[in-house]
Amino acid sequence: MAITYKWSISQMNARIQAEGEDNVIFRVQYVYTGYEESGEVTYTANVTSFQDFVYVKGEPFVPYENTEAFENVVIGWLEDAADVANMQSIISKQIEAEVNPVDEDLYFTWMNPAPVPTPDIEDEEE
Repeated sequence: MAITYKWSISQMNARIQAEGEDNVIFRVQYVYTGYEESGEVTYTANVTSFQDFVYVKGEPFVPYENTEAFENVVIGWLEDAADVANMQSIISKQIEAEVNPVDEDLYFTWMNPAPVPTPDIEDEEE
């Protein structure tokens, strides 16, 4: 099955006033997550990062609004500025490693001993 990707904007940093505009966003912090279902299991992986932006006076300016429509505008900025193909490659490799692991954790038993089994009450009564 194919991986589904989703943007989550965790925070935006803005200049209160810059270049004659209010709330000029200069940094967007985000999480880019991939989901893949295999059988009855959903595997996920993500990339957390930020993208800086510079507003130049005279360029088109979109005023900040606390709406889903503005969130979609910001996601458009990210899709234009971030290396989405590279992030998808990273997420794909992380999910592949979850689906088909090639590594495992090993421990020395004297450092992390296995719990001692407790006898069943039924076994003691016999």
